[in-house]
Amino acid sequence: MWDTLWTGARLATMTANGQPYGAIEDGALAVRDGVIAFAGLRSALSGRPEMLADAVHDLEGRWVTPGLIDCHTHLVYGGDRAAEFEMRLEGATYSELLQAGGGILSTVRATRQADIDQLVSGALRRVDALLAEGVTTIEVKSGYGLDVEAEARMLRAARRLGDLRPATIRTTFLGAHALPPEFEGRADDYIDLVCGDALPAVAAEGLADAVDAFCENIAFDTVQTERVFAKARDLGLPVKLHAEQLSDMGGAALAARYGALSCDHLEFLTDEGAAAMAAAGSVAVMLPGAFYFLRDTNVPPIDLLRRARVPMAVSTDCNPGSSPATSLLLMMNMAATLFRMTPEEALAGTTCEAARALGMAATHGTLETGKAADLAIWDIERPAELCYRIGFNPLHATVRAGEIVSG
Repeated sequence: MWDTLWTGARLATMTANGQPYGAIEDGALAVRDGVIAFAGLRSALSGRPEMLADAVHDLEGRWVTPGLIDCHTHLVYGGDRAAEFEMRLEGATYSELLQAGGGILSTVRATRQADIDQLVSGALRRVDALLAEGVTTIEVKSGYGLDVEAEARMLRAARRLGDLRPATIRTTFLGAHALPPEFEGRADDYIDLVCGDALPAVAAEGLADAVDAFCENIAFDTVQTERVFAKARDLGLPVKLHAEQLSDMGGAALAARYGALSCDHLEFLTDEGAAAMAAAGSVAVMLPGAFYFLRDTNVPPIDLLRRARVPMAVSTDCNPGSSPATSLLLMMNMAATLFRMTPEEALAGTTCEAARALGMAATHGTLETGKAADLAIWDIERPAELCYRIGFNPLHATVRAGEIVSG
């Protein structure tokens, strides 16, 4: 006996079964012990549904997708940057914002001052907004503490989110995010701290699933970034990279040499960077929220990524400074309208490719036997509606590990 069986479903399996979206019409999906035990045509069931499972639900033609995955967020932080946003709209320059106490270091100050309960409380509001749209897995980065204790506190707060909400939380150490004020003019010394103290402490406590860095002309160069990657490799942690967002630093090629799970942003990615990512199997994570919020004009090279056969994920980049976004559905729309990704690519970007970007493709991201029974059930007529509508949430129910958690 299965635990639960859903019939009358249209399944967007996101598998390569020869159909757009891996679609199965008039499908059924069964769960046992939190894992998908059957996903296929209802006609392929071996008997009457009520004889096959303890609980049977008729979805009356609703679509089922894998639970959505937000694979790049910074949603644990203190304070906000709304005043800075207003100043920027009124014409303030970046240097003026810094002089007024704004910029990323304002978030660093607020984060350092917040205790773990305050960090968790603030983050839960953002997590709840994502869960309300069918998200079941969320990656959370550190990077606003920029010292050993505060970085660890951010990651502990992120881990606690998974205890308080029905979501899988993956954590990423982003100590090499920005240069803290006490290290002004001493970037190499700060990387010494990251590699010698912060990263080993985080790894020893088991707080990080991966290691990230910001390789850019306003952050850290490729030599400094490689030092972080080498230390991560020594500690057995996979890497990913904020790469080629503002300029071509060669970060994507560097990350690919270390087998990076993903390279994210990529507005200035070159042919060489794309080829290196393809060879390494690294995922390109598209972050249209930051592109929109910063009023950028250099669109990531989507056609180049397609030609190179680099898988593309889509994420909110939820953060207080450049993408205060908590709607993955809106990001799918922006990926289609701003970046010209197809609706199928956008949905793949928040399911199977997002899982790949987190190193979770073996267990998440598609509707297949043996995968985690994380599902989103939608009141839609076709999957393209998920990135077609703006400000509309057609979620009917969310299932995590086989249990209905909303709807």
